Amino acid sequence: MKREPLSGPLLGILCKLGAVMGFITMSIILKITAPLVPTGEQVFFRSLFAIPVTLTWLAMRGDLRTGLRVASPMGHIWRGIAGTTAMGMGFAALGILPLPEATAISFATPLLMVVFAAMFLGEEVRAFRFSAVVIGLIGVLIILSPRLNGLGDARQTLGASLALTGAVFAALAQIFIRKLTATETTSAIVFWFSFTAAILSLVTAPFGWVMPSAGTAALLICAGIIGGISQILLTSAFRFADASIIAPFEYSAMLMALLVGYVMFDETPTPVMLSGAALVMVAGGIIIWRERALGIERAKTRKAGAPTV
Repeated sequence: MKREPLSGPLLGILCKLGAVMGFITMSIILKITAPLVPTGEQVFFRSLFAIPVTLTWLAMRGDLRTGLRVASPMGHIWRGIAGTTAMGMGFAALGILPLPEATAISFATPLLMVVFAAMFLGEEVRAFRFSAVVIGLIGVLIILSPRLNGLGDARQTLGASLALTGAVFAALAQIFIRKLTATETTSAIVFWFSFTAAILSLVTAPFGWVMPSAGTAALLICAGIIGGISQILLTSAFRFADASIIAPFEYSAMLMALLVGYVMFDETPTPVMLSGAALVMVAGGIIIWRERALGIERAKTRKAGAPTV
């Protein structure tokens, strides 16, 4: 019997899981190469070698000509600045913190997006979602507490600060993306971010870039290619399934990070970190559930208000 091709939500979920696995693999490479090359150089390789992957994807879709056109150049620049800063901070944190801890702190991004959407986009945040955000941010503070109490290793404190700052800028980048989607194609947003990040990362070249060994260069090139593929899988996931369906699978990254951290880097998570991460994931789940419910309500309202013929 002929097997039906995968389609719809299942394909979206598989793309999301593939993207999460890809980003975790990229994080492993960045953690391995962190002692060997500066963070800015990592950002450069990650961005530069994602570009041919993106161009190939656009060519396969037939969007190479139209997919790179922009209507808001400054919007792409601001998104590039925020996203590149987030990437650099996140990469630097990976070189210092245990992988599960850096991953858990990065989950602050969707929580901060709710706050920033209210501040900069005028979105209404009612008590239910606001309470979830507060719970999630308490979880983040629990994760950070051993690093920021002034009694621990100063380097670990720096890593925690970098991870949190990276989450803030990642949330800002998402706000810029929301604005860009009103005038720009997804293809243009993906391509021009990689291009802008590669250019911006060159600013750090005078501050200690090194000539990587052949092995290190190969790893960094792989990080760029894997990052590009993962970004495409993530973008494709939203084409095949609603955001409310695939968003919860983001938290599979925590399980993968725990496993990889333990097996590859001998990183054993502390009860404090796990309890904080659990709070953050619960809060994120509540927000996802509420967004889904609001989406259904809005769809019903639009349908009820549609003119009859």
